[in-house]
Parts: sequence; C-alpha cells; structure tokens
Amino acid sequence: MEQNLENTISLLTRTPAALNALLRDLPETWTHQNEGENSWSVFEIVAHLIYADRVNWMPRARTILQFGETKAFENFDRWGHVQASEGKSLAQLLDEFTRVRSEKLDELRAMNLRPEDLNRRGSHPALGVVSLSQLLASWAAHDLTHLHQVSRVMAHQYREAVGPWSRNLGVLKCAGHSAP
Repeated sequence: MEQNLENTISLLTRTPAALNALLRDLPETWTHQNEGENSWSVFEIVAHLIYADRVNWMPRARTILQFGETKAFENFDRWGHVQASEGKSLAQLLDEFTRVRSEKLDELRAMNLRPEDLNRRGSHPALGVVSLSQLLASWAAHDLTHLHQVSRVMAHQYREAVGPWSRNLGVLKCAGHSAP
C-alpha cells in the first residue's frame, strides 16, 4: 500500500482508543509482566509510544521540512520512556497518550502538507536518506508493531496455561518485533 496521509492519520488517531479499550483497569499482572530479560511490559510499551510521539515523529517531520538532508535527525533513545514514566500509573499513561497523540496529529494537520512535501527528504542517522512520506508511514507501522507487541506480551502470560493449544496459537510462536 502506498503511503496516504489521510489513511495514516486515520490509523494514528485510533491507537490510543484501542489501547485504552484493551488495557484500562486490567490488573497489573497483565500490564507489568514482560516476556523475559530485555523485553518490555505493556506499561513500558505505552510509555514508549508517548515518548516517541513527543521526541521522534513530529520533530523529525519538522527537521525534514526545515533542513532537508542538510541536518540529520536527533538520535532516538529507545529507553527514554523509562524515566519519563516513573511514578505514573497505566491509567495516567493512557490518558497522557490520548492527549499527546491528539496534540501531535493536530500539529501534523496544521502543516497542510501537499504531495510534494511528502517527497521531501531528510537524513536519518542510521538509515540514511528518508522521505517525509516514509517517516509518516513508519509512524503508523510503529503503532501497529507495538499493538502486536502488546497482544504478544499479554498472550505470553498464558504460554503454559494453554497446554497443547500452544501449537495452534501463532501469537505464542512469534519471535518478537525485533527478530531478524
């Protein structure tokens, strides 16, 4: 599928509500467990989405529009969400995600991007030259990756409880979103 700004915004608008519907008021046994060493809990995934919305997607879009390829994006700290979420509850994070996402999408809409803007290019510190269209499509795919991760982390809690059905449950076989 080609990147379509209207479709991208439509998906990005729905992610907070989807997470809210799935996660709000669940016991911490669902939301604070992970898949083992160096993996994230549902709580951390939500915190990561907030952090990425604040420091990644829109700042990079503005960098492309202002500087093109002449200025590389700031590096993204994949663990920056840890400090930013200290002392917060999952309910607070879900509310914050809804608010931050709405603000960032309002900023995106206010840019009044034209098709030629989407072709503008910037410089990613690890990936090289990327277009604004690719950045925005990646924002949507990033959401989908973490929605998948949420379901996988939660299913992991039942990996033994399902017994022999595990062979029929693909979510229990998934190696993770970062697997090669």
